[in-house]
Amino acid sequence: MSSATIETAPVEVLPVKGREGNSYTQILKSSAWVGGSTVLNIAIGIVRTKVMAILLGPAGFGLNGLYSAVADVAQSVAGMGVNSSGVRQIAESAGSGDRQRIAQTAAVLRRTSLALGFAGAVLLVIFSKQISSLTFGNAGRASAISLLALAVFCKLVSAGQAALVQGMRRISDLAKMQISGAVAGILTGIPLVYLWGQAGIVPALIAVAASMLMTSWWYSRKIPVPRLRVGLAEIGHEAAALLKLGFAFMTSGFLTMGAAYSVRILLARRAGIAATGYYQSAWTLGGLYVGIILQAMAADFYPRLTASIRDHRVSNRIVNEQTEVGLLLAGPGVLGTLTFAPLILALFYSPKFYAAVEILRWISLGTLMQVVSWPMGFIVLAKGRPSIFLASDLGWTIVYLGLAWFLVHNYGLEGAGMAFFASYLFHLLLNYAIARRLSGFRWSKSNRHTGVLFCGLIALVFCALRLLPQTVSVSVGGIALVGATWYSLSCFAQLVSAAQLPAPISRLLLAFHRRGDAA
Repeated sequence: MSSATIETAPVEVLPVKGREGNSYTQILKSSAWVGGSTVLNIAIGIVRTKVMAILLGPAGFGLNGLYSAVADVAQSVAGMGVNSSGVRQIAESAGSGDRQRIAQTAAVLRRTSLALGFAGAVLLVIFSKQISSLTFGNAGRASAISLLALAVFCKLVSAGQAALVQGMRRISDLAKMQISGAVAGILTGIPLVYLWGQAGIVPALIAVAASMLMTSWWYSRKIPVPRLRVGLAEIGHEAAALLKLGFAFMTSGFLTMGAAYSVRILLARRAGIAATGYYQSAWTLGGLYVGIILQAMAADFYPRLTASIRDHRVSNRIVNEQTEVGLLLAGPGVLGTLTFAPLILALFYSPKFYAAVEILRWISLGTLMQVVSWPMGFIVLAKGRPSIFLASDLGWTIVYLGLAWFLVHNYGLEGAGMAFFASYLFHLLLNYAIARRLSGFRWSKSNRHTGVLFCGLIALVFCALRLLPQTVSVSVGGIALVGATWYSLSCFAQLVSAAQLPAPISRLLLAFHRRGDAA
């Protein structure tokens, strides 16, 4: 018998979509919430990034990227993947409707996040000299890295609180939390860089992390999870379950962040600190639009898939529907980024960053591969198969670093973008083979049709931009962008009931539906 005692309270658990029918409307609603918050975050990010780029310049912006990479790697290692495994555990509990299980997981998740946050901060301080030497070639920045321990602590505790919000599928709260944290971060971070220049980079990173901590605490406490007194035995059992799968998430995060960190070091030593600034700018911009889609997957699709993963027919349908929506949203965005890369860099940064144009285009191609690959990857996560999950990410890391080493040495900065694209093409093929084996997954006919169409348009525009005069190539890209956007909106008009969506989107889809019928 469990020694835990529970006080009865209502628990809000969002319903899982029925076994029949489709989930396009749910996907678009979650994408609209997460997408809307991401658009606002992008607007906030434009201001923050523009100001940071002007205040710091390419070299200072590259330094900011290196500090951010150190904090991200430390968070990935110290976090033990508990925030991601916590989402799965809470989503699984919420799907069963077991109030005591939800409360127990939530209580242990909070305490584990606090403990890991403290441990991660201490370890970063202890190894600050070694990390400084590895990153910068000397121990001169050890003090700044020690200060980053505060950011790591805030990030880890905040991630644990956000996992509860996400696992309970409180998508609107998750979106509001991200916006509030971004606003608070810009209000505190930019003044520090303005006052202190490069010396204000680390304090600004701490301020942003602290802002996220406060907002995640505010929204997580609003969830009506029953209060539970958990004994040591229950803590140990639940923590072991979190850490078992969490270790796989941690290792995966370490591989991903470590790979990006290694590429930055490779660029810094091969082409100078300014090259890391160009790489960081392209990396950031390449993921802005596609990040809306990937965040929507993580926010709602992952918990929803977890609740249905035992039924392969249902789960494969959900994955295909998410992939279709992802392609229809990402295709026009990638075409727009390819065509207007110089303008985008000037808007977000300054003309000094034009050297990042080609690497931005390669990274945009890679992000399309991510959109198609990620839904299949979530099958492995939802099934709780850590060994397969780790093997897949290890394979990607080896391919990415191997390609980066070869291509950067032969093609310089642009080679890093080539490696990113090629590695995610490999990841896409690998994930498809794994999903096929685990659940018999196959791409639907509509996904194959849409994928071929968009890949053809993107290949045409990419080649035109490299081979034709600028005026001609931009015209080709603009025409392709308009055509792809029209196609996506027409498809959405056929897939979902406009009456179930917000009024502005509903009117837009109805207009395309009527024009499609007339045609």
